[in-house]
Amino acid sequence: MIQQEKFIIRVYGIAIHNGCILVCDEIWHDTYMTKFPGGGLEFGEGTIDCLKRECMEEFGQNVEVLSHIYTTDFFQPTLFLKDKQLISIYYTMALPSPELIVTLDTRTQFSQKENGSMAFRWMALDSMNPDDLTLPVDRIVAEKLLGR
Repeated sequence: MIQQEKFIIRVYGIAIHNGCILVCDEIWHDTYMTKFPGGGLEFGEGTIDCLKRECMEEFGQNVEVLSHIYTTDFFQPTLFLKDKQLISIYYTMALPSPELIVTLDTRTQFSQKENGSMAFRWMALDSMNPDDLTLPVDRIVAEKLLGR
């Protein structure tokens, strides 16, 4: 009997610069999301290498991964594949040139709902609300960052 993979592992980075946190507005599976930068772990890859690869792909910087913040410690079905369990791993990271990341000042309204569309922005920590983020585990991490 062939056993199907039951876990999806995602790795995310938390970057803070000048009192703001980097977030990504993205369309995936025809769903508009605001989330932390990062993505899916590939077979044969370590979690830190995954985060570095994702950041290079998404905004072209070789980040320094600093410390582990959180790993999902409860059952969380994936947003799009309800028969799979999501494990999300979060790290703080330093950006070599945060000012060079192309960002927008407001939440992006994409003109076309094209999967894979993404834009980055800096969200002020002092006005951040965990509900501004789409993914349930991102909200938990935001609450931890805000000391709630």
